[in-house]
Amino acid sequence: MFDRHPRRLLTLVSVGCVGLLAFGIYLQHVVGLEPCPMCIVQRYALILVALTAGVAAASSGRSTRQLGVGLMGALALGGAFVAARQTWLQWNPPEVMTCGRDFYGMIESFPLKRAIPMIFKGSGDCSAVDWTFLGLSIANWSFLCFSAIALLALVLLVRPRSA
Repeated sequence: MFDRHPRRLLTLVSVGCVGLLAFGIYLQHVVGLEPCPMCIVQRYALILVALTAGVAAASSGRSTRQLGVGLMGALALGGAFVAARQTWLQWNPPEVMTCGRDFYGMIESFPLKRAIPMIFKGSGDCSAVDWTFLGLSIANWSFLCFSAIALLALVLLVRPRSA
């Protein structure tokens, strides 16, 4: 399956990421959940994974597609790292709950070299579990999705080539 239809799988990854982004927008604008800085970083990672998977699916050359798959896997690992950090914060919330600035407020108020560490530092908002499905938080589901995409990228990179 992986050897014969990598374009279909990459298209499925791209469409799946767009679906996850749409669900995040629904949770924000319809349900009323405000994303924390780590959620925003995960959204950007999903956007980049979707774009990379889409470009890789559309590429005609095998080496170009392999490069796209490798980049997609690296971006998915980055998203999984942020989701894992947020999951850790949810399981081990800080003793002092502080509401930090949102992502845009950080970028507008601080130089980029100070804002980037603040984004990944998290805040009280990042440790809050506002929504669950089957007992897992949004960060848990995000970690599972990013990990599955990274695993798929690894399988597509190391699969045996057909003649």
